[in-house]
Amino acid sequence: MMQRLRKYFISGLLVWLPIWVTILVIRFIVDLLDGTMSLLPHQIRPDVVLGTHIPGIGVVITLVVILSTGIVVTNFLGRQIVSMGDRIVARIPLVRTIYNSVKQVLETIFKPGGQSFRKVLLVQFPREGMWSIAFQTGNSTPLVDAALNETDMVSVFIPATPNPTSGFLMMMPRKDVIELDMTIDQALKFVISLGVVQPNGSLPKIISQPEQV
Repeated sequence: MMQRLRKYFISGLLVWLPIWVTILVIRFIVDLLDGTMSLLPHQIRPDVVLGTHIPGIGVVITLVVILSTGIVVTNFLGRQIVSMGDRIVARIPLVRTIYNSVKQVLETIFKPGGQSFRKVLLVQFPREGMWSIAFQTGNSTPLVDAALNETDMVSVFIPATPNPTSGFLMMMPRKDVIELDMTIDQALKFVISLGVVQPNGSLPKIISQPEQV
C-alpha cells in the first residue's frame, strides 16, 4: 500500500513540480522587468498614467524600448550618439570600469561569428583522468602564452553544478581539450541536471581530441 502511495505521489510530483518551477521563473522575470518601471518618474509610470496596475506591462514596455533602441543605434546617427555617450562615461572614475567591463563581455558573447560560448568542450578537471564539461570563452592572451611558452592556448569556463553561473576560468593548451558536437543548451541541461538529462538524439560526436604524448 505504501509503495503504491509513494508511486502516486512521485507521479503527481513529476507533473506539478515542473509547472510550478516554470511559473516561478516566469513570474520572477515578469516582476524583474516590471520593476524597471520604478526607474521612471512617478508621474509617468504606467500604473499612474493608466490608473491601475496591469501585470506584465513592464515587460511589454521594456521589450519595446530595447527593440526601439536597437533600431536607432544600428544607423549612422545612432552609432555616433552611442560613441559620444561612451566617451562621456569614460571620463567618470569607477563607473567607466564597470561599464566598459560589462560592455566588453556582452559584445564578446553576442558578437556575430564570435567564439565565446559557442563551443562545448571536455577538459580534464579537477585532475587528470576526470573530465568536465566546459565552454570556450576565447583565446588566451599573449602575456599568458609568453609566460607559459605556449603558442596556442584557449580560455575555458568550467561551470559549477547545478548552478552554472559560477565556476572556474581556466587557460590550457588547445591540444588538451576535446571539442564536442553538442549545443550550448544541451550542455547546460546536462550540467544543471547533474548529468541526468542526456543530450537528445544520438550520442555527441567528438570533433577533436587531445594529442597523445
